[in-house]
Amino acid sequence: MSDYLVRAVAFEGKVRAFAVRTTDTVGEAQRRHGMWPVVSAALGRSMTAGVMMGAMLKGEEKITIKIEGDGPIGPMVIDSNAKGEVRGFVTNPHVHFDLNEQGKLDVRAGVGTQGALTVVKDLGLRDMFSGQTEIVSGEIAEDFTYYFAMSEQVPSSVGLGVLVNPDNTILAAGGFIIQLMPGCDDEVIDRIEQQLSSIEPVSKMIEKGLTPEEILQTVLGENNVTILNEMPVTFTCQCSKERFGDAIAGLGKNEIQAMIDEDGGAEAQCHFCLETYDFTKEELEDIMHGA
Repeated sequence: MSDYLVRAVAFEGKVRAFAVRTTDTVGEAQRRHGMWPVVSAALGRSMTAGVMMGAMLKGEEKITIKIEGDGPIGPMVIDSNAKGEVRGFVTNPHVHFDLNEQGKLDVRAGVGTQGALTVVKDLGLRDMFSGQTEIVSGEIAEDFTYYFAMSEQVPSSVGLGVLVNPDNTILAAGGFIIQLMPGCDDEVIDRIEQQLSSIEPVSKMIEKGLTPEEILQTVLGENNVTILNEMPVTFTCQCSKERFGDAIAGLGKNEIQAMIDEDGGAEAQCHFCLETYDFTKEELEDIMHGA
């Protein structure tokens, strides 16, 4: 099964919902960054939330999420869009802890419990929408739940999970977001809360082979969900040599000349995908003369 996301409504439009499988997507991030298990779980959960939040957008709109906790993994940055494309990086991919008291990866220790979750939405307008909330647990799902409630005033339940193999590759990853629409009555809320209290972790559902549709049916009840559409999800980076060339041009002629004189060229690396781009002396001269 390839990674994909579904959008749905439930309980006659009183609830909107998203669910996604991100096993391959998180696996690509793990492979590129060589992440250890705790970091894979932290960034993987964040990317999973990010791709679902991207699915809430339209057209060419984009979203950037930054999670800055006081834990040793440092800041994480996630970019996603309305097309199911997501990328992410973490400052320190090599952090390890023993399992926590529940026998699970200690994401809280890696992320930290103090700091901020910031969301910036590029809606193609002159001004961008920006929202920020404090980190409340460091477990990521609870932090996004808090963000939706406080910054966007949308009561939500966020479930995120990543399982890591002994060789550090990704066994299963995915998640869901359930959001209450205005006018949602107490009976529906009670039914959802009851279901949420009894389901197994979403990563276990993915591991067992449940599809995103089946995850929503498990969470909301099989007869209550109407799937609207689906789309593929991939780790996609928009970096290119041309973009890095434009960035070098922005440094100014003096800085570019220093690169030529001191190094005879330049090498640039993308934080998100770790692709490197080499610029020869001649290419730098062309950039400088065009700057």
